[in-house]
Amino acid sequence: MDGPPLGRMTPYGLEHVGVLALLALASVALVLVVRRSESATVDRWLRRAGWVLLANSLLWLLWGLMPWAWNLEESLPLHYSDALRIIVPIAMITQAHWAIVISWFWGLTLNLQSVLTPDVNYFVWVPLEFAQYWIAHGMGVVVPVVLVWGLGYRPTWRGYGLAYAATVAWAVIAFTGNALTGANYGYLNRAPAGPSILDLLGPWPQYLLVEAVLIAVVWALMTLPFALGDARRGAPLSGRGALVRRPVQASSSTSASRSGPWEVVTTRR
Repeated sequence: MDGPPLGRMTPYGLEHVGVLALLALASVALVLVVRRSESATVDRWLRRAGWVLLANSLLWLLWGLMPWAWNLEESLPLHYSDALRIIVPIAMITQAHWAIVISWFWGLTLNLQSVLTPDVNYFVWVPLEFAQYWIAHGMGVVVPVVLVWGLGYRPTWRGYGLAYAATVAWAVIAFTGNALTGANYGYLNRAPAGPSILDLLGPWPQYLLVEAVLIAVVWALMTLPFALGDARRGAPLSGRGALVRRPVQASSSTSASRSGPWEVVTTRR
């Protein structure tokens, strides 16, 4: 269905502002709950929620390929948010370190642009499309905050490098898709129609280079405080690949409560 949209989400309208407030409250509340809950309980509910979100993400991607919902500019899973809606549930289910670091860096920068300056057209059913947009982009904000500030995962410089390499790799995939279809996945071929942060970075293709440098700098700033703090505390690297640190290591079977993001942790993946 390549017809005109039914409408657009109004940036900073009542619904948008309400969702932003909800995401902020959910992030704070869930971090506090995780810190005060038993490790086994948190892990169990994180896995359950991850499976639910993964199933929802796969069904939504399938929905976009159906004839009644198909739109060349939107339906192919080539936006960064399309990848993130799969990676975030994987991080919740497995706590795999590669998924955690990508969720952290993508979720709180690339995804955050879509949260703060949404570029959304409605094509089939407005309530469903509104809900799915905010489920995907909302979990991209809330889950990384919980993983880092609740569970105590800390990105390392190797994790930074992996996330940046994944970003470049996905850009190549999206560029290829855009070249074959004439679409604009990842906003790699032109800026969004509505206002966005990209408007401040110059015209295409200049904004791509500026964005690449800006991402590298911002992500370094998102890594540096953890790297310095963990070096002072002597926090060990966690798992194969040294993509994250966890300041104290304990058995995964522990059932003590967390009173901070690093007091009960496990060595995993």
